[in-house]
Amino acid sequence: MTLMELFVIGKIVKTSGLKGRLKVMSYLESHDALQSFEEVYVKQGKDTKGPFTLKNILVRKNNFLVDVEGFEDIEKAHAFLGCNMLISADKLQKLPEDEYYWRDITGLKVITEDGHFLGIVTDIFPTGSNDVYVCTGGEREILLPGISDVVRKIDIEQGVMIVRLLDGL
Repeated sequence: MTLMELFVIGKIVKTSGLKGRLKVMSYLESHDALQSFEEVYVKQGKDTKGPFTLKNILVRKNNFLVDVEGFEDIEKAHAFLGCNMLISADKLQKLPEDEYYWRDITGLKVITEDGHFLGIVTDIFPTGSNDVYVCTGGEREILLPGISDVVRKIDIEQGVMIVRLLDGL
């Protein structure tokens, strides 16, 4: 399985207990789908290891605890601290129309409604009320709020985001 087929769901931040349970800082907006995951992968440096079978998942507010087959002691679990945890991308929930995963938006060309190239979406960060897209590679770096007044159209197949710049952007 290639990395393009995997989706990062969180980062392993510490162990919990002596039996190899992992605490994962969640990157998921909703934890509803976690219980349906049967296996995970771990990205350690440039290597991706797995699949590892999940035995148990306990969901907390901003993290989750996982028991993974093959991680029955704290020493094995410690080896994966700081690594990303991934799932197969085909396990992702289908999103409603006009909603996108960050991985689908990162890398899009950003063009104004009048055809001016602004750059490429290189990063995204949440602000609570909306995401903000970091657009670089044009004349200057620009931060675009992910709101309908600014983002007019996203075309994943064409690899483009059409935007309207508000005053001050």
